[in-house]
Amino acid sequence: MLEFEQKHWNNNICKIAGLDEAGRGPLAGSVIAGALIFDKKFLLKEIDNEIVSQINDSKKLTEKKREEIFEYLISTDGIQYAVGEATAEEIDDINILQATWVAMRRAINNLKEKPSIILVDGLPVKGLPIESESIVKGDSKSISIAAASIIAKVTRDRQIKTLDLKYPEYGFASHKGYGTKKHLEALNKYGTCPIHRKTFKPVANIIHKTNGTGEFSQTEFNL
Repeated sequence: MLEFEQKHWNNNICKIAGLDEAGRGPLAGSVIAGALIFDKKFLLKEIDNEIVSQINDSKKLTEKKREEIFEYLISTDGIQYAVGEATAEEIDDINILQATWVAMRRAINNLKEKPSIILVDGLPVKGLPIESESIVKGDSKSISIAAASIIAKVTRDRQIKTLDLKYPEYGFASHKGYGTKKHLEALNKYGTCPIHRKTFKPVANIIHKTNGTGEFSQTEFNL
């Protein structure tokens, strides 16, 4: 998990930011990007400690483990992090790819100290303010990207759980806005709510059925 960091360290580039996103696929909610910089000396000293050694692609970790690592990352000296967000409305306005890039740029710009290089998960990202290296499946190859993926994932999960309290009929806390059977059934029963991505096909179909409003009439609601 240090291969890419070590390559840049060997070239005297020590301030390396990992960058990843969470929430490209759901039908509702924001896309969130996480950016994270490990201090080189700190990381080399702590790489084998109980928590740091478990940092991995957020999708490979249990929710409990992600939360544990997240709390460590945001509260430990030698680590700085930031998040960036693009809302459902922005996703509808500019499309999910462009919105993801916006969230990533915001995350980098929100870092207190600017990195010398960015390691970004997946394909190249346009418009980043600093030189970057894109790494396919980088969240399982670079500890910096993996840590950023945890920041993004936990931040988004917590946000969508809060929104679940506002829109409980959709069950957002259980499916995080993804197009599960439960979510689609709720969409068909209740129509859309303000955090739905109205350009995503299942949601757009509901809007079409409701003559563009996204909301069913009271008569339809009671069927």
